[in-house]
Amino acid sequence: MSSTSTVRLSSRGATVIALLAGAYVAAQMLADISSLRLVDLFGKAIDGGTFIYPITFTLRDLVHKVAGKKVARALIIAAAAINLFMAGLFWLVARMPLIEQSGLQSELFADVLGPVWRIVFASIIAEVVAELIDTEIYSAWVRRFGRDHQWGRVLASNAVALPIDSVIFAVIAFSGIGPLAAVVPGSVVAEIIWLNILFKGVVTILSIPLIYAFKPVPVVDA
Repeated sequence: MSSTSTVRLSSRGATVIALLAGAYVAAQMLADISSLRLVDLFGKAIDGGTFIYPITFTLRDLVHKVAGKKVARALIIAAAAINLFMAGLFWLVARMPLIEQSGLQSELFADVLGPVWRIVFASIIAEVVAELIDTEIYSAWVRRFGRDHQWGRVLASNAVALPIDSVIFAVIAFSGIGPLAAVVPGSVVAEIIWLNILFKGVVTILSIPLIYAFKPVPVVDA
């Protein structure tokens, strides 16, 4: 490579990063909206976002692997900003006047999606703290063991990040101050926390094969 040449991603590399980043942001948004509904899972309370949110940790690990630590960090911050924008948009639309005979879906919009700001706020705090910790542990594992034991870097980083994320999210979203505090008792919040940790742990183990399916993206001379 000459001193005047530049480096750019290959077409395949750019496609892989775009797909992983898109999936990560989409999963974050779907989890925030789904978490508005608390459901009964085998007699225990769990928020609906738990069914999609755990995969974000594996997607973050994949982005870290194929594109590096800086890109993974940028993706975490970008997803937080996009979710915050979503909450702001819902808040604005919910407060705009309705036209006559707009239909039940319009009338219930504010009641259903209005509180998403609280979920998004909890999610952003939990996501940024936990996934930045996840990134650092992942990086430390790679520095210590190199490219060997890829399963270990996923398990080690998620074993620390997942409990932190679950506690921060549940406490902010479903307890303390605000209208949800009166309807979500502490025992239910505790159920949400440990079921989140359990569910996320299972998803992490099941998704480990994905880490072997992706390789660092190739670059080509431009």
